[in-house]
Amino acid sequence: MRLPLIIVCLGLLIAHSRPAAATAAASADSARLRRHLTYLVSTPQPRNHQYVAVLDSVAAYLGRQLSRSGGRVSEQPYQAGGQTYRNVIASFGPATGPRLIVGAHYDVCGEQPGADDNGSGVAALLELARLLGQQANLKQRIDLVAYTLEEPPYFRTRQMGSYVHAKSLHDEQAAVTGMVALEMLGYYDDRPGSQHYPFGPLRLLYGGRGNYVTAVRKLGGGRFARRFSRHYDHGAQLPVKRFIGPACLPGVDFSDHLNYWQFGYSALLLTDTAFYRNRNYHHATDSLEKLDLRRLALATDAVLAALLRM
Repeated sequence: MRLPLIIVCLGLLIAHSRPAAATAAASADSARLRRHLTYLVSTPQPRNHQYVAVLDSVAAYLGRQLSRSGGRVSEQPYQAGGQTYRNVIASFGPATGPRLIVGAHYDVCGEQPGADDNGSGVAALLELARLLGQQANLKQRIDLVAYTLEEPPYFRTRQMGSYVHAKSLHDEQAAVTGMVALEMLGYYDDRPGSQHYPFGPLRLLYGGRGNYVTAVRKLGGGRFARRFSRHYDHGAQLPVKRFIGPACLPGVDFSDHLNYWQFGYSALLLTDTAFYRNRNYHHATDSLEKLDLRRLALATDAVLAALLRM
Protein backbone atom coordinates (compact mmCIF):
# COMPACT_ATOMS: atom_id res chain seq x y z
CA MET A 1 0.00 0.00 0.00
CA ARG A 2 1.37 3.39 -1.01
CA LEU A 3 0.16 5.59 1.84
CA PRO A 4 1.25 8.97 0.38
CA LEU A 5 -0.77 8.29 -2.79
CA ILE A 6 -3.84 7.41 -0.72
CA ILE A 7 -3.50 10.62 1.26
CA VAL A 8 -3.24 12.66 -1.94
CA CYS A 9 -6.30 10.94 -3.43
CA LEU A 10 -8.32 11.50 -0.28
CA GLY A 11 -7.30 15.14 -0.40
CA LEU A 12 -8.51 15.47 -3.99
CA LEU A 13 -11.68 13.39 -3.84
CA ILE A 14 -13.74 15.44 -1.42
CA ALA A 15 -17.24 14.32 -0.51
CA HIS A 16 -20.04 16.86 -0.52
CA SER A 17 -23.59 16.27 0.63
CA ARG A 18 -26.31 18.38 2.16
CA PRO A 19 -29.85 18.06 3.54
CA ALA A 20 -32.81 18.07 1.21
CA ALA A 21 -33.91 21.42 -0.20
CA ALA A 22 -36.87 22.77 -2.08
CA THR A 23 -37.04 22.18 -5.84
CA ALA A 24 -38.89 23.82 -8.73
CA ALA A 25 -42.69 23.94 -8.57
CA ALA A 26 -43.21 21.57 -11.52
CA SER A 27 -42.59 17.96 -10.54
CA ALA A 28 -41.72 14.79 -12.40
CA ASP A 29 -44.50 12.21 -12.58
CA SER A 30 -43.51 8.67 -11.57
CA ALA A 31 -46.45 7.26 -13.55
CA ARG A 32 -45.15 8.88 -16.73
CA LEU A 33 -41.65 7.62 -15.97
CA ARG A 34 -43.10 4.11 -15.63
CA ARG A 35 -44.88 4.37 -18.99
CA HIS A 36 -41.69 5.40 -20.77
CA LEU A 37 -39.71 2.66 -19.07
CA THR A 38 -42.34 0.06 -19.87
CA TYR A 39 -42.05 0.96 -23.55
CA LEU A 40 -38.25 0.88 -23.48
CA VAL A 41 -37.94 -2.52 -21.82
CA SER A 42 -40.67 -4.10 -23.96
CA THR A 43 -39.26 -3.71 -27.48
CA PRO A 44 -39.44 -6.87 -29.64
CA GLN A 45 -35.66 -7.29 -29.42
CA PRO A 46 -33.20 -5.55 -27.11
CA ARG A 47 -32.37 -2.04 -28.20
CA ASN A 48 -28.74 -2.80 -29.05
CA HIS A 49 -26.68 -2.04 -32.15
CA GLN A 50 -27.60 -5.34 -33.82
CA TYR A 51 -31.30 -4.45 -34.06
CA VAL A 52 -31.30 -1.27 -36.11
CA ALA A 53 -35.05 -1.42 -36.74
CA VAL A 54 -35.66 -1.51 -32.99
CA LEU A 55 -33.37 1.47 -32.43
CA ASP A 56 -35.16 3.33 -35.22
CA SER A 57 -38.53 2.63 -33.59
CA VAL A 58 -37.20 3.87 -30.25
CA ALA A 59 -35.83 7.01 -31.91
CA ALA A 60 -39.25 7.64 -33.46
CA TYR A 61 -40.94 7.19 -30.06
CA LEU A 62 -38.50 9.61 -28.46
CA GLY A 63 -39.08 12.15 -31.23
CA ARG A 64 -42.85 11.99 -30.74
CA GLN A 65 -42.60 12.41 -26.99
CA LEU A 66 -40.15 15.30 -27.25
CA SER A 67 -42.31 17.02 -29.85
CA ARG A 68 -45.42 16.65 -27.67
CA SER A 69 -43.50 18.38 -24.89
CA GLY A 70 -43.00 21.43 -27.09
CA GLY A 71 -39.42 20.81 -28.17
CA ARG A 72 -38.07 21.71 -31.60
CA VAL A 73 -37.14 18.18 -32.65
CA SER A 74 -34.56 17.03 -35.17
CA GLU A 75 -32.63 13.85 -35.89
CA GLN A 76 -28.91 13.46 -36.41
CA PRO A 77 -28.35 10.36 -38.57
CA TYR A 78 -24.88 8.94 -39.12
CA GLN A 79 -23.17 5.80 -40.37
CA ALA A 80 -21.54 3.09 -38.25
CA GLY A 81 -20.70 -0.45 -39.30
CA GLY A 82 -22.53 -0.01 -42.61
CA GLN A 83 -25.80 0.94 -40.87
CA THR A 84 -27.56 4.22 -40.18
CA TYR A 85 -28.10 5.19 -36.56
CA ARG A 86 -29.58 8.38 -35.20
CA ASN A 87 -29.46 10.79 -32.30
CA VAL A 88 -32.68 12.62 -31.44
CA ILE A 89 -32.43 16.27 -30.40
CA ALA A 90 -35.06 18.58 -28.89
CA SER A 91 -34.37 22.27 -28.29
CA PHE A 92 -36.15 24.43 -25.73
CA GLY A 93 -35.85 28.14 -25.08
CA PRO A 94 -34.26 30.62 -27.50
CA ALA A 95 -33.42 29.38 -30.98
CA THR A 96 -30.07 31.14 -30.81
CA GLY A 97 -27.43 31.67 -28.16
CA PRO A 98 -25.25 29.32 -26.13
CA ARG A 99 -26.57 25.78 -25.72
CA LEU A 100 -26.79 23.79 -22.53
CA ILE A 101 -26.79 20.09 -23.40
CA VAL A 102 -28.51 17.36 -21.38
CA GLY A 103 -28.15 13.89 -22.82
CA ALA A 104 -28.87 10.20 -22.23
CA HIS A 105 -28.17 7.14 -24.37
CA TYR A 106 -31.05 4.90 -25.38
CA ASP A 107 -29.17 1.80 -26.54
CA VAL A 108 -28.32 -1.19 -24.33
CA CYS A 109 -25.43 -3.60 -24.01
CA GLY A 110 -26.23 -7.05 -25.37
CA GLU A 111 -29.38 -9.04 -24.65
CA GLN A 112 -30.87 -7.19 -21.70
CA PRO A 113 -33.87 -4.93 -21.04
CA GLY A 114 -31.68 -2.10 -19.73
CA ALA A 115 -34.20 -0.62 -17.31
CA ASP A 116 -31.59 1.24 -15.29
CA ASP A 117 -28.93 1.25 -18.03
CA ASN A 118 -30.10 3.46 -19.51
CA GLY A 119 -33.86 3.36 -19.58
CA SER A 120 -33.87 5.39 -16.38
CA GLY A 121 -31.77 8.17 -17.94
CA VAL A 122 -33.94 8.28 -21.06
CA ALA A 123 -37.19 8.31 -19.07
CA ALA A 124 -35.78 11.17 -16.99
CA LEU A 125 -34.85 13.02 -20.20
CA LEU A 126 -38.40 12.67 -21.56
CA GLU A 127 -39.96 13.80 -18.31
CA LEU A 128 -37.52 16.70 -18.15
CA ALA A 129 -38.70 17.68 -21.64
CA ARG A 130 -42.30 17.77 -20.43
CA LEU A 131 -41.33 19.99 -17.51
CA LEU A 132 -39.23 22.31 -19.67
CA GLY A 133 -42.15 22.66 -22.04
CA GLN A 134 -44.15 24.15 -19.16
CA GLN A 135 -41.58 26.83 -18.42
CA ALA A 136 -42.36 30.27 -19.82
CA ASN A 137 -39.61 32.52 -21.12
CA LEU A 138 -36.60 30.24 -20.80
CA LYS A 139 -33.57 32.50 -21.17
CA GLN A 140 -31.08 29.70 -21.85
CA ARG A 141 -31.26 27.42 -24.87
CA ILE A 142 -31.44 23.85 -23.59
CA ASP A 143 -30.90 20.95 -25.97
CA LEU A 144 -32.01 17.50 -24.83
CA VAL A 145 -30.21 14.78 -26.78
CA ALA A 146 -30.99 11.06 -26.87
CA TYR A 147 -27.85 9.28 -28.06
CA THR A 148 -27.38 5.95 -29.72
CA LEU A 149 -24.35 3.60 -29.63
CA GLU A 150 -22.97 4.45 -26.21
CA GLU A 151 -22.53 0.77 -25.36
CA PRO A 152 -19.91 -1.76 -26.55
CA PRO A 153 -18.64 -2.39 -29.16
CA TYR A 154 -18.81 1.35 -29.87
CA PHE A 155 -17.89 2.73 -26.45
CA ARG A 156 -14.83 5.01 -26.67
CA THR A 157 -15.04 5.15 -30.47
CA ARG A 158 -15.97 7.95 -32.87
CA GLN A 159 -19.18 6.09 -33.65
CA MET A 160 -20.69 6.90 -30.27
CA GLY A 161 -23.73 9.09 -30.76
CA SER A 162 -22.40 11.54 -28.21
CA TYR A 163 -19.08 11.82 -30.06
CA VAL A 164 -20.95 12.58 -33.27
CA HIS A 165 -23.02 15.23 -31.51
CA ALA A 166 -20.11 16.83 -29.66
CA LYS A 167 -18.03 16.95 -32.83
CA SER A 168 -20.89 18.56 -34.75
CA LEU A 169 -21.04 21.36 -32.16
CA HIS A 170 -17.30 21.84 -32.43
CA ASP A 171 -17.34 21.82 -36.23
CA GLU A 172 -20.06 24.46 -36.43
CA GLN A 173 -18.34 26.49 -33.71
CA ALA A 174 -21.50 26.51 -31.63
CA ALA A 175 -21.39 28.25 -28.27
CA VAL A 176 -21.85 25.58 -25.58
CA THR A 177 -22.50 26.42 -21.94
CA GLY A 178 -21.86 22.85 -20.80
CA MET A 179 -23.17 19.29 -20.84
CA VAL A 180 -24.88 16.95 -18.37
CA ALA A 181 -25.07 13.17 -18.91
CA LEU A 182 -27.97 11.26 -17.33
CA GLU A 183 -26.65 7.73 -16.85
CA MET A 184 -28.51 5.23 -14.63
CA LEU A 185 -30.61 7.17 -12.12
CA GLY A 186 -33.18 4.63 -10.96
CA TYR A 187 -31.53 2.10 -8.62
CA TYR A 188 -31.23 2.72 -4.87
CA ASP A 189 -30.38 0.43 -1.98
CA ASP A 190 -30.61 1.56 1.65
CA ARG A 191 -28.90 -1.52 3.08
CA PRO A 192 -25.50 -1.07 4.78
CA GLY A 193 -22.72 -2.23 2.48
CA SER A 194 -24.77 -1.87 -0.70
CA GLN A 195 -22.51 0.85 -2.12
CA HIS A 196 -19.09 -0.02 -3.54
CA TYR A 197 -16.25 2.13 -4.83
CA PRO A 198 -13.29 1.97 -7.22
CA PHE A 199 -11.02 2.95 -4.34
CA GLY A 200 -11.76 1.39 -0.95
CA PRO A 201 -11.14 4.40 1.34
CA LEU A 202 -13.82 6.37 -0.52
CA ARG A 203 -16.34 4.47 1.61
CA LEU A 204 -15.13 6.54 4.58
CA LEU A 205 -16.10 9.70 2.73
CA TYR A 206 -19.27 8.68 0.94
CA GLY A 207 -20.74 5.96 3.15
CA GLY A 208 -21.81 2.39 2.54
CA ARG A 209 -25.47 2.85 1.60
CA GLY A 210 -26.48 3.21 -2.05
CA ASN A 211 -29.18 5.78 -1.40
CA TYR A 212 -27.87 8.83 -3.27
CA VAL A 213 -27.25 10.36 -6.70
CA THR A 214 -23.66 11.25 -7.55
CA ALA A 215 -22.70 14.36 -9.51
CA VAL A 216 -19.35 13.35 -11.02
CA ARG A 217 -16.88 15.79 -12.50
CA LYS A 218 -13.21 15.55 -13.31
CA LEU A 219 -10.43 17.64 -11.89
CA GLY A 220 -10.14 20.78 -13.99
CA GLY A 221 -13.51 20.04 -15.57
CA GLY A 222 -14.56 23.64 -15.90
CA ARG A 223 -16.84 26.22 -14.36
CA PHE A 224 -20.12 24.86 -15.73
CA ALA A 225 -19.64 21.40 -14.22
CA ARG A 226 -18.75 22.93 -10.87
CA ARG A 227 -21.75 25.28 -10.84
CA PHE A 228 -24.25 22.71 -12.09
CA SER A 229 -23.23 20.11 -9.52
CA ARG A 230 -23.67 22.69 -6.78
CA HIS A 231 -27.10 23.75 -8.05
CA TYR A 232 -28.15 20.12 -8.44
CA ASP A 233 -27.17 19.40 -4.85
CA HIS A 234 -29.01 22.45 -3.53
CA GLY A 235 -32.19 21.69 -5.48
CA ALA A 236 -32.44 17.99 -4.68
CA GLN A 237 -34.92 16.32 -2.34
CA LEU A 238 -32.83 13.17 -2.12
CA PRO A 239 -29.21 12.74 -0.98
CA VAL A 240 -26.56 13.96 -3.41
CA LYS A 241 -22.82 13.34 -3.28
CA ARG A 242 -20.61 15.67 -5.29
CA PHE A 243 -17.57 13.82 -6.54
CA ILE A 244 -14.47 15.29 -8.14
CA GLY A 245 -11.56 13.13 -9.18
CA PRO A 246 -9.09 12.32 -11.93
CA ALA A 247 -10.62 11.12 -15.20
CA CYS A 248 -8.44 8.00 -15.00
CA LEU A 249 -10.30 6.73 -11.92
CA PRO A 250 -12.59 3.89 -13.12
CA GLY A 251 -16.11 5.16 -13.60
CA VAL A 252 -15.41 8.89 -13.82
CA ASP A 253 -15.60 8.89 -17.62
CA PHE A 254 -17.93 5.91 -18.15
CA SER A 255 -20.63 7.68 -20.14
CA ASP A 256 -21.39 10.17 -22.90
CA HIS A 257 -19.90 13.19 -21.14
CA LEU A 258 -16.40 11.93 -21.97
CA ASN A 259 -16.87 12.94 -25.62
CA TYR A 260 -17.61 16.55 -24.70
CA TRP A 261 -14.39 16.65 -22.70
CA GLN A 262 -12.58 15.70 -25.90
CA PHE A 263 -13.73 18.93 -27.53
CA GLY A 264 -12.99 21.13 -24.53
CA TYR A 265 -16.55 21.46 -23.20
CA SER A 266 -17.29 21.44 -19.49
CA ALA A 267 -19.36 18.32 -18.77
CA LEU A 268 -20.42 16.16 -15.84
CA LEU A 269 -22.23 12.91 -15.06
CA LEU A 270 -25.32 12.33 -12.91
CA THR A 271 -25.62 8.69 -11.89
CA ASP A 272 -26.67 6.15 -9.27
CA THR A 273 -23.06 4.88 -9.68
CA ALA A 274 -24.00 1.97 -12.01
CA PHE A 275 -22.15 -1.28 -11.25
CA TYR A 276 -20.70 0.12 -8.03
CA ARG A 277 -24.23 -0.33 -6.65
CA ASN A 278 -26.49 -2.09 -9.12
CA ARG A 279 -25.34 -5.69 -9.53
CA ASN A 280 -27.86 -6.13 -12.36
CA TYR A 281 -25.68 -3.92 -14.58
CA HIS A 282 -25.36 -5.40 -18.10
CA HIS A 283 -27.40 -8.46 -17.11
CA ALA A 284 -30.86 -9.69 -18.07
CA THR A 285 -31.94 -8.89 -14.49
CA ASP A 286 -31.73 -5.11 -15.13
CA SER A 287 -35.52 -4.94 -15.06
CA LEU A 288 -38.15 -2.33 -14.31
CA GLU A 289 -39.40 -3.78 -11.02
CA LYS A 290 -35.99 -3.22 -9.45
CA LEU A 291 -36.12 0.53 -9.90
CA ASP A 292 -37.30 3.13 -7.41
CA LEU A 293 -39.44 5.43 -9.53
CA ARG A 294 -40.17 7.83 -6.68
CA ARG A 295 -36.49 8.57 -6.30
CA LEU A 296 -36.01 8.66 -10.07
CA ALA A 297 -38.65 11.39 -10.14
CA LEU A 298 -36.82 13.30 -7.41
CA ALA A 299 -33.56 12.98 -9.33
CA THR A 300 -35.31 14.41 -12.39
CA ASP A 301 -36.80 17.29 -10.39
CA ALA A 302 -33.32 18.24 -9.24
CA VAL A 303 -32.12 18.42 -12.87
CA LEU A 304 -34.91 20.86 -13.67
CA ALA A 305 -34.16 22.93 -10.58
CA ALA A 306 -30.47 23.14 -11.50
CA LEU A 307 -31.23 24.08 -15.11
CA LEU A 308 -33.53 26.88 -14.03
CA ARG A 309 -30.90 28.21 -11.63
CA MET A 310 -28.24 28.28 -14.34
